[in-house]
Amino acid sequence: MKKNSTISKLKNFKTMRVATLFVILIISGILLQVNAQEIQSKYMEQVQQFSSKPEIKEAFAYIREIDDQTIADMITLTEIPAPSYHEEEKGKAFAEMLRKAGADSVWTDEVGNVIGLRKGTKGEKTILVEGHLDTVFPFGTDVNVKQKGDTLFAPGIGDASRSVAMIVALLKTMEAQNLRTSHNIWFTGTVGEEGLGDLYGVKHLFREGAHPLAAHIAIDGGGLEDIVNGGIGSLRYKVTFKGSGGHSYGAFGIGNPHNALAQSVVAFVPKADAFTKEGPKTTYSISVLGGGTSVNSIPYESWMLVDMRSESNEKLQGINTLFLESMQEGLKKENDIVRRGKPLTVDIEKVGDRPSGLASPESPLIQQSMAIANFLTGKDPKLSSSSTNSNIAFSKGIPAVTIGRGGEGGGVHTLDEWWLNKDGYLGIQNALLLVLMQGEYIPD
Repeated sequence: MKKNSTISKLKNFKTMRVATLFVILIISGILLQVNAQEIQSKYMEQVQQFSSKPEIKEAFAYIREIDDQTIADMITLTEIPAPSYHEEEKGKAFAEMLRKAGADSVWTDEVGNVIGLRKGTKGEKTILVEGHLDTVFPFGTDVNVKQKGDTLFAPGIGDASRSVAMIVALLKTMEAQNLRTSHNIWFTGTVGEEGLGDLYGVKHLFREGAHPLAAHIAIDGGGLEDIVNGGIGSLRYKVTFKGSGGHSYGAFGIGNPHNALAQSVVAFVPKADAFTKEGPKTTYSISVLGGGTSVNSIPYESWMLVDMRSESNEKLQGINTLFLESMQEGLKKENDIVRRGKPLTVDIEKVGDRPSGLASPESPLIQQSMAIANFLTGKDPKLSSSSTNSNIAFSKGIPAVTIGRGGEGGGVHTLDEWWLNKDGYLGIQNALLLVLMQGEYIPD
């Protein structure tokens, strides 16, 4: 008994050591994460000194002076329908605003991005600051802005007409106050940020052989303290199972695409569930289903849209492999019971591919973003990952950040979307400081 008791004590001791080590590692991880989000004193001092300059104070005051016009621009842009791939009319209105604001030149590129150039004194680098023109709402949606009290209601008013109006106000402020930078600044309205737009606007801007962009500042999201320094990658597919179709009784025995689709989902979900329980957050969703013509007909096709996301590219590729394997498994299971006719086929079309990436919390752009947000709001900034236009720059290792549009809002991507101009000017001041610091401000 004494020997067994000694062995038991040793086992308990080892277990306690392992548990203690595990707790220490967890605590260390948490501390590292917190420390990684601390603002270095040199950046706080830089922001404070920069903001104390008389010309910056005057620029801040000017932003508040033109606030009514900024709101008017936001309403104008909101009321122009702009589903992804159909941003042309809104782009024209935005381009005219950029011209009136004083851009040195304005153009629309091959895919529809609208760019207003403000030349730097040297122009050796180019900084991209942008908001996206497109919305998730189809043509026919009532996008007229309605006001109730101090709150504005309309689909797309916050996401992202507010951001695009801010771009105009930024340019207008820099021009009116003669704030010059060493680097060129592109004040841009991008296309294809939402949904199946798949970031095609910024993908074009960062394509191989394109004009080099030294940094990317995206305006999207909410509060100034919410700073996006990481891109959540996503893969999206449209999967279509196809057959000959026929009468539900007379053609019975032929392959049924709905059955194949159902079998593929049944094969995928248990694997995906197990795969996503551990490691970096990874998600999957069978999002939209379609196909079939009538209750008494075997469908000739069955299709679905699928969304998979992860902060980790490795995990995203892992669940992607499980998904593709499951589609073939479901097809085989249905074809194995086909009694007559040709076997079913499956088309797997990738309709979305957003890369993941991460900007270090210690990098100058992220440190400046945190320092500015803290200076203007007095709140501790929070870093996070999301799916925004910055994903592309993150994935390429180009300095990038997504900052908030300010004010207060809600109901994003719904018909009840709203925005309240509660200290909304702070969002523009926040963006101005960041643009000037990244563009290397040249004192007059």
